[in-house]
Amino acid sequence: MTRFALPLVAGLLCCTALTNAAFAAKDLVVGVPDNLTTLDPADVNDTLSQSATRTMLQGLFAFDKEMKLVPQLAESFTVNDTATEYTYKLRKGVVFHDGTPFNAQAVKTNFDRLSNPANKLKRQSLLSMLAETVVVDDATITLKLSQPFGALNNNLAHPGAMIHSPKALETYGKEIGRHPVGTGPFKFVSWQADTMLAVKNTNYWKPGLPKVDSVTFRSVPENGSRIAMLQTNEAQFVYPLPSEMVPMVEKNPALTVINAPSIIARYVAMNTMKKPFNDVRVRQALNYAIDKNAWAKIVYRGYAGPLPSPLPPKLGFHVPQAQQYDYDLAKAKALLAEAGYPNGFEAEMFSRNNTNFIRGMQFVQQQLSLVGVKLTVTPLESGVETARVWSVEKPEDATVQMQYGGWSASTGDADWGLRPLLWGKGFPPKFFNVAYYKNETVDAAIEAGIATADTAKRAEAYRVAQEQIWKDAPWLFLGVENLLAAQTKSLSGLNYVADGGLQIEEADIQ
Repeated sequence: MTRFALPLVAGLLCCTALTNAAFAAKDLVVGVPDNLTTLDPADVNDTLSQSATRTMLQGLFAFDKEMKLVPQLAESFTVNDTATEYTYKLRKGVVFHDGTPFNAQAVKTNFDRLSNPANKLKRQSLLSMLAETVVVDDATITLKLSQPFGALNNNLAHPGAMIHSPKALETYGKEIGRHPVGTGPFKFVSWQADTMLAVKNTNYWKPGLPKVDSVTFRSVPENGSRIAMLQTNEAQFVYPLPSEMVPMVEKNPALTVINAPSIIARYVAMNTMKKPFNDVRVRQALNYAIDKNAWAKIVYRGYAGPLPSPLPPKLGFHVPQAQQYDYDLAKAKALLAEAGYPNGFEAEMFSRNNTNFIRGMQFVQQQLSLVGVKLTVTPLESGVETARVWSVEKPEDATVQMQYGGWSASTGDADWGLRPLLWGKGFPPKFFNVAYYKNETVDAAIEAGIATADTAKRAEAYRVAQEQIWKDAPWLFLGVENLLAAQTKSLSGLNYVADGGLQIEEADIQ
């Protein structure tokens, strides 16, 4: 008997090793450039923190990887003819991570909290039109609106409308941003300054998901360090990938570059209430003076596409404009001369002080110099830029002449791509209309677009709005940047979606 003991032990050790290998923990690490700001989606302004909260919390609706609206915690809905009353049938049998049942009362608690301006939540505007939430029964809730709003379901798919456990809201109060409790595929464990950890929700309501055991978001500001983590398999996904690092990643056979179109529009807002930008001929001239293809090549090394309308091509109700602002210096000079500026003029353009924005501003500065426009470029720290724009209460007090910026409409709908930016009632500090642009035709079209849930009527309203905005040219329409990220080839199912956010629910590691 002693003779067989050693082979038996060896065999058991071998089996144990094989078993451990077969069932090794699948721990996904995502390398990101910045720290998270909060884990309360209702109070989040940045896409990165939204992506982190999306691993743990869910809403009535969501977007698939193509940014198409899909039901999530809602199974179906009905809406009245005036788009002022929506009734939702909710998914049954779902529980929050703390064991609290998901039901209509949980939805009411969250939506009443988000829509209440007294709570001063950053995403309150998503439900600013909500007048009353009515619990019909455990699985049915009705939202009554103070005004027609046809894009409500898209707003509910925004991460800002995701739902906390009402028990957690009561327990943690204003500290909920450090103690998220949702119904999502992963459960919150910890969040330190540069690291957030969530683990697999073994009671998740979708069979077979999630496939990885944990997700860690690790903040690594230095671009090269994030790529090094990927190369050593300390991380399996890093974003954003700087365009200058794409060739290096492509040379590594274990890594893959993600290069996909986005809905992140880049533009320069021109203050239409100040000379010389109050003249449409000047604004059109500057659009003709910018070589958009060169912008994409120099600023984004070719990883960008055109912006052929005020809305990016992948955003709902986008309509490309027939007459484009093609690069034409002769036409630009002629329009400037016609407007009374044959020798150009002087102006200031400001933006944030990150590399891409500075590079973009310098490109515009060089291009406009060819038609006599002398631009002073002012990079600002984000807090200083924010104060300069949002501390202004009256349009006449604004110091903005030109602001280089961008926008990602995370509701996936034309409403959020136009109303915050180009509605005549959306000047700072209410919304983001830094161009101080107002046109009655556009305002009426934007308001008509949200006054109905009829798709055909909405499409026509947004067609009218886009055509008029394009003619009025309150922006320099620069382009749409591509999504660039890198991952190990062992990773699958992680989606980098068009608004710049991440979907990790179906991620797997081989």
